[in-house]
Amino acid sequence: MAEMLMSFEAVHKALGGSFLDFRSDTAKDKLQGFSSVHIDSREVLPGGLFVALIGSAQDGHLFVEAAFKAGAVAAIVAESRLDEGVRQAGRVLFAVPDTLKGLQDCAAAYLSLFPKLLRVGITGSSGKTTTKEIAAAMVGREKQVVINPGNLNSETGLPLSVFAVRSHHEVGIFEMGMNRKGEIRELARVLKPVIALITNIGTAHIGILGSKAAILEEKKAIFSEFTGTETALIPDDDACRDALAEGVAGRVSFYGQSTYPELGEVRDRGLEGTEMIWEGTKVRFGLTGKHNLQDALAAIAIARSLHLGSLSIREGLAQVKPLFGRGEILRGRVTVIRDCYNANPESAAAAIAFCDGLAWPGRKVYVVGSMLELGEQSREAHRAIGRLLASSRADRVFLYGTETRSALEALNPAEVFFTDTMDVLARELEGYIRPGDLVLLKGSRGCALERLSSVLTEAA
Repeated sequence: MAEMLMSFEAVHKALGGSFLDFRSDTAKDKLQGFSSVHIDSREVLPGGLFVALIGSAQDGHLFVEAAFKAGAVAAIVAESRLDEGVRQAGRVLFAVPDTLKGLQDCAAAYLSLFPKLLRVGITGSSGKTTTKEIAAAMVGREKQVVINPGNLNSETGLPLSVFAVRSHHEVGIFEMGMNRKGEIRELARVLKPVIALITNIGTAHIGILGSKAAILEEKKAIFSEFTGTETALIPDDDACRDALAEGVAGRVSFYGQSTYPELGEVRDRGLEGTEMIWEGTKVRFGLTGKHNLQDALAAIAIARSLHLGSLSIREGLAQVKPLFGRGEILRGRVTVIRDCYNANPESAAAAIAFCDGLAWPGRKVYVVGSMLELGEQSREAHRAIGRLLASSRADRVFLYGTETRSALEALNPAEVFFTDTMDVLARELEGYIRPGDLVLLKGSRGCALERLSSVLTEAA
């Protein structure tokens, strides 16, 4: 069995509630803790702790027995679900009022076992994952670093991720996302970052929070666990800069292209990324566009706060490659910019502006999918994107998803195709594209525009 992460005694102390142990005396002597944490019974490993979450579509308590059969040694369950079936399935049960809070409290207690770990938190409307990856590439040149994998940054993703921390780690860099009000504050209680960075304040998730002011307050909650000695890193050129800095109980540092005396000339190399001078030495940063440059500057702010050397910063910048769906360049008879992991009004506008600015000998084809989670703002946001597309340098625009119908109002019918069916979109694109085209794929995750990749790379 893998290394024990926490003892049952420590979990009970962290959670409170009831500690129910149905094991034999021999088993009690043999095993005193767990070695992994899971919220999906299908992923449980021997020695694991299973957390029975209650979701809108599924109740984890229905799978407690399956989790124990798969090798779980303990489970966190809700007091309200502690019926005879759950009791009979159990070996060790921690019964609490709220299992999500139980998971978060357990994660916070686990992190407290590593007082020397420098904890870095990143949030913002966009750029969190890219900033985290760039920062980790820099920090990893000098220190043992741990990060949350992919974009596991949610109310469950971050708590699960912190159980990857081990005694040899010196720095933990964790992104923090949100899908509801109060989520960032909860995650800050888990992580208690000593360095906390905000990438930007945009309109992603405005359909959930209702206004940009509410988004600002939610993101600013990353500083809510500050006690006076921590560092807040805030983008210098964000319109919300001063509001973000106001009342922070710690040191505030602004970052941006104009704040770094070490930064010399910056040259946009189009699809090759950005070339910059850092402390007199040229470095090639492979991610494209101004938005990725901003993420790089954010990562540098983290690196400087950790007192990294210039070589680590340069090598980290040079090392980073595009993540899936985040500005990937697929080269072939057609060149595809696959930027479809997510989309909001700001990132969609940035993608269009980037493609417009490219010197390209062939045609430019923009495939734009729906921007989701915009609520009442959705119609006007898509209209605004329609206006940008109307004045863009696209030779042809393809719109996908019900929400993009609003963008049609601003576009010339002869230059746009609309559908809400993927198969129809794929056939239309396949018939239109030709060798030498540049194709932008930009849309929210729910659109899954990457499904068009094979059509674009193979059919031309």
